[in-house]
Amino acid sequence: MKNLGLSIILFYGLIGHQLNAQKQPKIIVGIVVDQMCYDYLYRFQHHFCAGGFNRFLNKGLNCRNTLYNYVPTYTGPGHASIYTGTTPSNHGIVANEWYQRQTKSFVNCVTDKTVQTVGSASLEGQCSPRNLRTYTITDQLKLASPESKVISISIKDRSAILPGGHLSDGSYWYDYSSGKFITSTYFKSELPKWLQSFNESKNASKYLAKWDLLYPKSNYRSADESPYEVILTGKTSATFPYDFKEMSKAANNGNQLFTISPFANELLTDLAMEAMSREQLGLDTKTDMLCISYSTPDIAGHAFGPYSLEMEDMYARLDRQIEKLLSHLDARYGKDGYVVFLTADHAVVPVPQMLVDRKMPGGYLFLNERMASLRSELMKKFGADLVEAEENQNIYLNEYRMDSLQLNKQVICDFIADQVRKWPEVKLAITQSSLLSGNENLDEWGQMIQKGFDIERSGDVIFMLQPGYLAKSIDEPKAHTGTSHGSAFNYDTHVPLLWYGANIPAENSYRPIQIIDIAPTLIHLLNLQRTGAMTGVPIMEILEK
Repeated sequence: MKNLGLSIILFYGLIGHQLNAQKQPKIIVGIVVDQMCYDYLYRFQHHFCAGGFNRFLNKGLNCRNTLYNYVPTYTGPGHASIYTGTTPSNHGIVANEWYQRQTKSFVNCVTDKTVQTVGSASLEGQCSPRNLRTYTITDQLKLASPESKVISISIKDRSAILPGGHLSDGSYWYDYSSGKFITSTYFKSELPKWLQSFNESKNASKYLAKWDLLYPKSNYRSADESPYEVILTGKTSATFPYDFKEMSKAANNGNQLFTISPFANELLTDLAMEAMSREQLGLDTKTDMLCISYSTPDIAGHAFGPYSLEMEDMYARLDRQIEKLLSHLDARYGKDGYVVFLTADHAVVPVPQMLVDRKMPGGYLFLNERMASLRSELMKKFGADLVEAEENQNIYLNEYRMDSLQLNKQVICDFIADQVRKWPEVKLAITQSSLLSGNENLDEWGQMIQKGFDIERSGDVIFMLQPGYLAKSIDEPKAHTGTSHGSAFNYDTHVPLLWYGANIPAENSYRPIQIIDIAPTLIHLLNLQRTGAMTGVPIMEILEK
């Protein structure tokens, strides 16, 4: 009888444990920091408080070897890959913009001229997720549970639209003309009343202020001025403080300048908390999702670079916003009521001129000069300029001209690839046919290009630069300041991935994890069907606890 009683206790204890393990969080919050290098977590950690990034590091799961497995590493593809669990070859968002052969024009990844702006008289709301060729974890949640709510917010349109997916209950982004948040008629016919009120009381003009260092200057490790930083309009040097109100008077673009300031992060955090309250997220039995993308670190990062005082202070201040957000989640849902993940859509290359000056590998490829040389070689060989466009190191050929001259496309592609490989700044040039033929003849870099390739939207020849190099149009002084991203190298692909909340273990994982593994993990946290083109795998450290 003792053994029987013990068995019954163990049985019901096991059942109770399983029921507890299957209990879904009230809300899942996805945070994407635009342009966050992995090492910022440690290089800037001396500025962080206990409740911000350090709460993830000390009490959550830190996936320390998380990488992007494709190129190009841009904002649009990054957000799409995080939320679809697959690569651009499947979801179709191959860049922030690409060349559209049918219209012979460049298109933004979320541009949609069939919809109109809601919340402003500008054209910045003519956007939707229609270019996204598969669906997101947020879409899958809405399919399975129509009562669940999905809200997605960001400064950038693509960073709000792609995470929210096709079925979002509200995707809102910043309008540069008004300094307020807008949407499009794809999602709603009018802004909700709460957002209209928020826009009136909390907007760029109300938050715009002087940006000075959060802490005494002696606390910082970065220099205040360097020759590698962009000097903002209204300033004579890239030094603190940045009096944005005065600068905006000189430049007459206050709403634009606002997005490079840390106050834009503050505005977005306040919008996130307002959305939770006014949309009543997480208050019923159905799990909701809130997608937040902090765009300002990228906007500022392009100007100042990853080793600047501006970026060091930017992350010291962002840490306070993360703390505020997590504290709000605690108060609203309880420590076991939510799960939050934090990652980045890409990282960034150090300013190449800094690398050159320090005698490290790096530099610039000046495209206008190189493309003019390529066109000249094509004229010599085939009697015609056969290049129609170049974008994101994708070369698009003029199909009509090739057909009219009865030229073989593959011969031309091979010729172009051979010419481009002669450029000393280029590591790899690959043709469309090689990408379509399979993996057997592709090295690891070619396979990353293949995962980012779409036959309709990508070029006929794609090239990759050597490590530390950036492509610029022309060689001029400003080309040697600021930086960018998009490559297959670790300075662009190695990003943070942090988890915190209900049943999330406090540990470090050093095994390789791909960015496309986030959505498959959420699939199992929510007991959902895998989305249409999902290729990632679940992070078992989360699911086995």
